[in-house]
Amino acid sequence: MKTGLFFGSYNPIHTGHLIIANYMANHTELDEVWLVVSPHNPLKDKSGLTNMYDRLEMAKLATENAEHIRVSDIEFALPQPSYTIDTLTYLHEKYPEKEFVLIMGADNLVSFKKWKNYEVLLKNYQIYVYPRPGANVSEWKNHPAVTFTNTPLMEISSTFIRKAIKEKKNVQFFLPDKVIDFIEGKGMYRA
Repeated sequence: MKTGLFFGSYNPIHTGHLIIANYMANHTELDEVWLVVSPHNPLKDKSGLTNMYDRLEMAKLATENAEHIRVSDIEFALPQPSYTIDTLTYLHEKYPEKEFVLIMGADNLVSFKKWKNYEVLLKNYQIYVYPRPGANVSEWKNHPAVTFTNTPLMEISSTFIRKAIKEKKNVQFFLPDKVIDFIEGKGMYRA
């Protein structure tokens, strides 16, 4: 069983995330994709993060009818900030029958050498990369652990959506309806 791990803050989850996950789960040789909701990415500022349980709930609402996609809160029980290498070590022990593959955007690949134990990740795991605007990944083009996919280019960001909600702009179609209802019901991203 080949399982793609798509880590993210999902603050909030949006259509771009879902298109990428769907492409990876249904148009590559992956059998399934797990959306791993990260409580805190060590390379990002924690102050703008919404409650991790709300982010988890939005991810579950967005994927409840998705084929081959599930949501994971595995990092909630691990020390924070979350380091991918630590999460993978834990997952490998818990699910020895699965082959885990990392899914990341080309923008993350650009800064990959800043990740904790990135050399170990490259040695032990495949990385499926989806395109991101303006990311120069030429140094990785021929790396045996890196697979570039033809995932549709997504220029939607959670930052854009949070800003739009704060400015009271319509975000229909950027987010699944159930996620919009959840955000409105809790009055999230208003301030």
